[in-house]
Amino acid sequence: MTNISLNFRIWRQRLQSSKGQFKDYSLKDISTDLSLLEALDKLNEELIKKGDRPINFDHDCREGICGSCGFLVNGQPHGPKDATTICQLYVRNFRDQSTLTLEPWKAKAFPIIQDLVVDRSSLDRLIMSGGYCSDDVGNAPDANLLKVSQKDAFSSFQTATCIGCGACIASCRNASASLFVAAKLAHLGQLPQGQLLRSKRTSQMKRQMVSENFGSCSNNLDCEAACPKEISANWISWMNHEDC
Repeated sequence: MTNISLNFRIWRQRLQSSKGQFKDYSLKDISTDLSLLEALDKLNEELIKKGDRPINFDHDCREGICGSCGFLVNGQPHGPKDATTICQLYVRNFRDQSTLTLEPWKAKAFPIIQDLVVDRSSLDRLIMSGGYCSDDVGNAPDANLLKVSQKDAFSSFQTATCIGCGACIASCRNASASLFVAAKLAHLGQLPQGQLLRSKRTSQMKRQMVSENFGSCSNNLDCEAACPKEISANWISWMNHEDC
């Protein structure tokens, strides 16, 4: 087992209305087998012992599948490792004595709640605006009643892997939600069950994007690079074609 020391520069902000600032911390002799979130847990234990307020950050399953966690590590959503959520980022991915700057997602649609936690309910409202299948199909049909080609099934599954973490939005200079919305539309739009309300679903989710203060697509592909599930930005073109 190898142990290293890390320095942290972490954004601290008690309230959305209060002024925030970076504060410096350090952890010495920590195992490289720890995840970054576990390192923050350890740092919080030290802060609590000192009587200081612990650092607030989002997390849940810590298995890279729920999309709850997420913040910037040295300016990169989820950190420097490709196809990796913040909870899957380990201390061994950094050099001894490295300085890690941790700050929350930066987007008008993601107001800060406290420290590294932002309000991502705008993504929930996007889903509620049309990111679901509401067709009245009665009882569950037989599994093989609706034929879906292997190609379409696999393609739909690829877009369904979106976990709604918001990294694509945080990485975009315009804070666009285009990749997130495109993934949700393509997931349903490639399956038979999603055809009836396909056009309506697209227009409703696009309108909701505007009302939630998300920006327009900048075509820089930063969203694709930041996505921990490696969802292709080509789906944004697919989404735009849906409106034609």
